[in-house]
Amino acid sequence: MRLFLLVSLTMAAFAANSILSRLAIGGGHMDAGSFGLLRLASGAAMLVVLCQVQGLAVRQGLRASLGGGAALTLYIAGFSLAYQQLDAGLGALVLFGVVQVTMFLWGAVRGNPVSAGQLAGAVLAFLGLAYVVWPDGSGATPLGASLLMAAAGLGWGIYSILGRGAAQPLAATAVNFLWSTAMFLPVALWLGGSTVSFYGAVLAVLSGAVTSGMGYALWYRLLPQILPAVAATVQLSVPVIAILAGAALLGETVTLRLLFGSAAVLGGIALVVLRAPGRKAQPAKRTAG
Repeated sequence: MRLFLLVSLTMAAFAANSILSRLAIGGGHMDAGSFGLLRLASGAAMLVVLCQVQGLAVRQGLRASLGGGAALTLYIAGFSLAYQQLDAGLGALVLFGVVQVTMFLWGAVRGNPVSAGQLAGAVLAFLGLAYVVWPDGSGATPLGASLLMAAAGLGWGIYSILGRGAAQPLAATAVNFLWSTAMFLPVALWLGGSTVSFYGAVLAVLSGAVTSGMGYALWYRLLPQILPAVAATVQLSVPVIAILAGAALLGETVTLRLLFGSAAVLGGIALVVLRAPGRKAQPAKRTAG
């Protein structure tokens, strides 16, 4: 029961990143550039503290740091800019779907065995995403913002692929957050935003230090205790939590289009996970948030 509660808490923390970002950026309490920068900086600070508490050296090779930092910067930039317009639940669905499809396609390109069920699942997930974000004339789903979130998903997918072999994932994440903070600074300056309220800053720090930094730390501690297939499958709950929380806390509308698209995306990803050849031997994946 304790493990179940901790896993549930971690998934809720990852979903909360979408709620906090949408609340701060979409609500006009903080501009996207400033929010992303403060989220990265506070996340880096928390991760460094957690590494020190655990006696881990905060270091990583330069090549890995540059790659991880750049991928993380792409994720934060796309994520923050997309939530100027996207609903929290829709954003989480697009992000999660693109991350999982990216990692699946990379594995296929690298020669990993692919079953017919996995291929069908990947196609179903892609079609579900296309159905959700395709303009229907109502303006309810901004295509530009959806593409920005897709870029964020690509960034996190690359980040996850690069970090699979990290001996100390918590320390590697701390280093990557530090590098990404430096990389994102010119992006924030280029965006030129100037909206920084106290409330927005609090939301950014919560997203960086708590739901990202502490959330990632807790997830890495839990991963050795659960099967890789379970770790991958349980992440299906993140977009669902974000959709429900967005409706309850932000008053976002849950349309039939979103419900059908979500069912297709999450069902397709479930097929990819559960139909993987030799899936019990596969390493657990990092989640998106």
